[in-house]
Amino acid sequence: MSGLNASIGYFLSVATSAGLVRALPQKWPRFGFLSELAASFMLVACWLEVQTIVEVGQWAGGLGQDVTVTMLFVLLLTHGVLCPGTSGNPSLAVERFLQLEAGALPTALAVAAQFAGAHLALLAARYYWSLELTDMHMIKNLMSRECSTSLLVPVVQGFSTECACALGFHLIRLNLRRRSALIRVPLIAVLLTFFSHIARNYTSAFMNPSLAYGLTFHCPGFTFKEYAAVYWLSSLTGMTLALLLYMGHIPRLFAKNLLYCQKTRFRVPKGDKSEKKKK
Repeated sequence: MSGLNASIGYFLSVATSAGLVRALPQKWPRFGFLSELAASFMLVACWLEVQTIVEVGQWAGGLGQDVTVTMLFVLLLTHGVLCPGTSGNPSLAVERFLQLEAGALPTALAVAAQFAGAHLALLAARYYWSLELTDMHMIKNLMSRECSTSLLVPVVQGFSTECACALGFHLIRLNLRRRSALIRVPLIAVLLTFFSHIARNYTSAFMNPSLAYGLTFHCPGFTFKEYAAVYWLSSLTGMTLALLLYMGHIPRLFAKNLLYCQKTRFRVPKGDKSEKKKK
């Protein structure tokens, strides 16, 4: 239990740090992109610790798979509650750009902040592991430079897996976006936990380019281009397809609805039509 207590303390420290950074844009609105940095930092830093429990916690700390799944769900739920309006996900930032909800410069700043937050989270996690507070973290510190990649299948199969998961996730999320946060946040947390669990033997279904960068890009086994194809290109492809299926078009690229017929709001009364025919 000492390992679990140390992990909980780490989660609280990360959440507190992210909360302090998120408070800065309230005083200086021009630095709104810091909210995305904080959201990405919290998500990646905490997910790295969950990944540690998955890799070595079962035989170094006696923590089973039920604990890791529960902790991942709690992490995603807490992230959704503490980071409203921000995602820490470059795919969602690009989606807002394609929907004409954000300009090019704010989108570029948000994406850059998300990747910066992921990199800072990786550095913070490595420093935390170097403290070797428990046996679990001592082992993780020894193997941190030779971590296990999350991509356990060939590139083509990994691309297909991430793309399919991203397509399903974004379609469901788009249908939930007008729902109350009390319903939307828990459902999205459950959905992300489910995808991560069923794809754990394939790609882990990150569906988040900055999250994948922080968790697996530094691990040996594949080249940077292969990781980018699986975790970046596939995520953007799935998001774009979901947006096209949901809206029928991509507002930033073309205005014509290609999939759905748009009915006019005003109907001509039947009586008027019959009178015109008689005349």
